[in-house]
Amino acid sequence: MAAKSPPALRFPYKSDRLKPLRAFCQTTRLGSVSRAAEALYVSQPAISLQLQALERELGVKLLERSGRRLVPTRAGEVLYDLALPLVEGIDGLPAAFRREVGGLDAGALTIAANSATILYLLPKIVELFRRQHPDVRLTLHDAITADGNDLLRSDTVDLVVGSMVDVPPDLDYAPVYRFEPVLLTPPDHALARARRITLEEIARYGLILPPKRHVTYRLVDQVFQQARVPYTIALEVGGWEVIKQYVAMGMGISIASAICLEAGDATRLATRPVSEWFPARSYGVVVRKGKLLSPQARAFVELIRPDLFARRDGSGSGHSER
Repeated sequence: MAAKSPPALRFPYKSDRLKPLRAFCQTTRLGSVSRAAEALYVSQPAISLQLQALERELGVKLLERSGRRLVPTRAGEVLYDLALPLVEGIDGLPAAFRREVGGLDAGALTIAANSATILYLLPKIVELFRRQHPDVRLTLHDAITADGNDLLRSDTVDLVVGSMVDVPPDLDYAPVYRFEPVLLTPPDHALARARRITLEEIARYGLILPPKRHVTYRLVDQVFQQARVPYTIALEVGGWEVIKQYVAMGMGISIASAICLEAGDATRLATRPVSEWFPARSYGVVVRKGKLLSPQARAFVELIRPDLFARRDGSGSGHSER
């Protein structure tokens, strides 16, 4: 009698390949098995078993500990980029289906943007969107880009429009606009009349800047620190219209992005280019990797730049390069 061949090894989870991939993506995103378990409403041992089985099947280590967080290995990063769009697509299928069936006849769109973007960059785009899609409830959430990114991750907002310097691995940033840095002074200021200015001469005067959490403050500070040029802050205040007003009143000078300049500013402010020392700023659209954009979000992005995310999927959301 011929000997029976041993039964093939079988992993129960293979009947539902989505579960271990979902567990892996959540653990990678949240950095913790316990937090992933809470997010998926399962036990911690269940998440651990799914991760172990996934590593056994692929034959590689996917996660490793860095301090108190679990972070993906190089192989884990590759799997995360491949798996996240699949998991997000399946999990978001019912909502995406309802959005597509409903189309643009109604619905809502929530966008996070900082005050400069809302004030100087978006008005014409918002006006056109409202004219084309009057039944869509549009909400602009005033938030600095870092806070907007957190709202994007939690699905509180659909898009972020703003400026980014360092792009997190779970987000896509597509820059669209570029603005050069300028020095703002009163018209009769010594720096406005000087034939040539230096970074040391700028540092002699008190600066009026946005609060420390803003990108502008960090970039200005970085330039002075790297050049080892001491400088002083005369005033920290939010809002470029306020900053321009205080500069015009002679309370200090400022380093700003040209995005905040308007035609009427020429009568009360003097500007000097300072791109020799300070970097230009890009502004664009931020989306979550792997998440399909709603018809409302796609329509808004199309008004900023057609096919901005066209390479990411056939529906018009996509990968970006800075």
